[in-house]
Amino acid sequence: MSEKTGEDQYVKNINPYLINSNDFVITKRQKPICSDAQKIIYGNKPSDDGNFIFNEEEKNLFLEKEPKAKKFMKRYIGSKEFIYNLKRWCLWLKDAKPNELKSMPKTLKIIDKVKAFRLKSTAKPTIEAAETPSLFFYISQPSNNYLLIPETSSEKRLIIPIGYISKDIIVSNSAYLIPGANLFSFGLLVSNMHMIWTKTICGRLESRYRYSGSIVYNNFPWPKNPSEKQKQTVEEKAQHVLDVRKEFPDSSLADLYDPLTMPPKLLKAHQALDKAVDKCYRPHPFANEMARIEFLFQLYEEYTNPVKAAEAKTVKKEKKGRLPRK
Repeated sequence: MSEKTGEDQYVKNINPYLINSNDFVITKRQKPICSDAQKIIYGNKPSDDGNFIFNEEEKNLFLEKEPKAKKFMKRYIGSKEFIYNLKRWCLWLKDAKPNELKSMPKTLKIIDKVKAFRLKSTAKPTIEAAETPSLFFYISQPSNNYLLIPETSSEKRLIIPIGYISKDIIVSNSAYLIPGANLFSFGLLVSNMHMIWTKTICGRLESRYRYSGSIVYNNFPWPKNPSEKQKQTVEEKAQHVLDVRKEFPDSSLADLYDPLTMPPKLLKAHQALDKAVDKCYRPHPFANEMARIEFLFQLYEEYTNPVKAAEAKTVKKEKKGRLPRK
């Protein structure tokens, strides 16, 4: 049935995503299909049985007894903390010197608990990580500020909240990060184009969106050869979105992106950004969501299977050029 008219619509093919497009299944990729896309990585994984992680009250009590650990106590943020503006902390001992660790008896007890927990594991990598019990199991923390993408987000939101985070805040493995992401990248990722792509191919946790760097991000078709002026316009509109968010310092991203409480000014900023992003893809607007995803699937094929995409275009032109039968 046509989304625009509500009438039945006959199509040549319906692919596994229930879209009028060629048959293919989008699989995991280690790198983005587009050279302009910056690298996405998973957050830091502690594998510590919760010993390195503190809420606000636990942190304060611990530092009262172990004041020397203050320099190693870092803000710790995952999808939930980012979206709801919750505060958690972690002991980040990556740069701690042996003599510093020796001077913190309660910290040593935590390290010992982490070691014992890892040794009980049946996974070889976790057991091997018991050799370095003062460190997180997996470390990906960048040396510059980064863009955080929540792994899980409510399906009720029109947009997945994405934003910039300081390099001094440790990101957990419940989120993805793009180190040093530019404004053009941010603009694309919070656009309607990227959101429709995400809704179509991402996994689900219950009904919530489950973002994937290897499936959603690395396969996302970026616009082909946008002009510098078009990119600059996207950057300007993206910065305006960030500026409007700052006008509501007491509101969490959950508040700002709830369809019932989203400020009209923020909605308008996103709509302006969407128009700028659309023009990077093509000059004329998209009629509806179906038109967008069909366009993105076609562009995806051009990036991943250029020969097949070229053949399909040729056939389409030939059919369009044929005279109608009398």
